[in-house]
Amino acid sequence: MARYTVLTGMLMGMLTFASPMIMAADAPAKPSMAVRGTVTQFSGDRLQLTDRRGEKLTATLNDKTTISAVAQGKISDIKPNSFIGTAAAPQPDGTLKALEVHVFDPSLRGSGEGFRPWQGADGKVGTMTNGTVGTLVNANGRTMTVKYQNGEKKVIVPEDVPVVTLSPGDRSLLKPGAHIILFPAPGSADHLVAGRIVAGVNGTIPPM
Repeated sequence: MARYTVLTGMLMGMLTFASPMIMAADAPAKPSMAVRGTVTQFSGDRLQLTDRRGEKLTATLNDKTTISAVAQGKISDIKPNSFIGTAAAPQPDGTLKALEVHVFDPSLRGSGEGFRPWQGADGKVGTMTNGTVGTLVNANGRTMTVKYQNGEKKVIVPEDVPVVTLSPGDRSLLKPGAHIILFPAPGSADHLVAGRIVAGVNGTIPPM
């Protein structure tokens, strides 16, 4: 329990997506953090999961918890005017090198728009950019501009970078064995409350 008092205090400044994500054009001081793991059991509003360190955790869902589905995509899903998100590593020339790309369903367009620090599953701090694809060059992967509120970034997408699609989901995705990213709700200091959950479909591991 003490671990979550600390964790949730760090957590929400946030992703990437609709309500629990930060929608700032400029990066805030701290990177986003999240709970990544695998569902062990889900019943009623009670979700049990095992995180990537092997620790067993329990979270509560409520009527404000939102769920998104992540499915395997392909690099050709990235098109001009697509609304995408990308976790990336800054390069010396000022560009970003994508570590993954998630292509939003049109119904989620605008979710988490902006540019911010982002801490990946490996603990390394990079960036997260959510925005609309402008120019797109198809050569040795993709080179794209991603436009967001008050700015844009040039992103290099290597051919081997994971690409997934992100669409609205529901609680039926929370099956034992499903890989998830859980973003705690603001103020859930004494007990882990899920603000948003990103759940993989058919064994997909959310790469962001």
